[in-house]
Amino acid sequence: MNPHTGTKTGTKPKDEPPTLDRTTFGHRLRTARKRFGWTLAQLAERSGVSITTISRAERGQLALGYENFTALGRALEMDMNAMFAGAGVKPAQLDGPVVTRAGKGVVYKGLSIAYEFLGTTAAGKQMSPIVGTVHARRIHGPEDFVRHGGEEFAYVLSGEIEVHFDNGEVVHMARGDSLYFDSRLGHAYISVSRQLARIVGMTIGESGHMKSAREGEERSLPVPAARKAAKPAGPVKAPKRAAKAPRKAKGG
Repeated sequence: MNPHTGTKTGTKPKDEPPTLDRTTFGHRLRTARKRFGWTLAQLAERSGVSITTISRAERGQLALGYENFTALGRALEMDMNAMFAGAGVKPAQLDGPVVTRAGKGVVYKGLSIAYEFLGTTAAGKQMSPIVGTVHARRIHGPEDFVRHGGEEFAYVLSGEIEVHFDNGEVVHMARGDSLYFDSRLGHAYISVSRQLARIVGMTIGESGHMKSAREGEERSLPVPAARKAAKPAGPVKAPKRAAKAPRKAKGG
């Protein structure tokens, strides 16, 4: 019996989802960046992700969180999930079903969740479905909170989790519970059960209603005094010249 895998010696373990190691992912990220001919600094400027983070991710030294995934995906004009489909896998158009068989999603271990990405070969999809194993056990600080545009859904398959929001709210969830929220609000998942919890997660881009609401909020915000344009003044009128005193008539 192998104490690490729990299988008998000489037997093959059950099929597990293929895992994308950090080195392979880093190579794909670098390839995507160089496709645009961008330097690290240029990608950092366009994505808002630091040069150090991108560099370490490309070298396989750092696991990216979901917030950085989405930011880099927008900057590189690609569905980041497609990077998990593997080299040489042709994306499938959504004119028919795209099937991911049990245990055949690609796993990437992020900072707090091990993501099993599903439907990675679907071209241009609007949703990002995952099965996740939540391995974080506590919140270490503000850097643990993720925020990204759009909406998010989570359903607990097994175990128990807490979803912490940066406004102080904490939602406890057990098997069968689900949660739907605006993912612009900072959030972080942790497992609170003895065994690591497993969830089904779904993120989707910003809806029309959310976009309208956000734009309405932005319009209602006061404009800082320094940014207010000076009100153009009317034409400056020249001061009126004092009327000349009448000249005395000369005596004859």
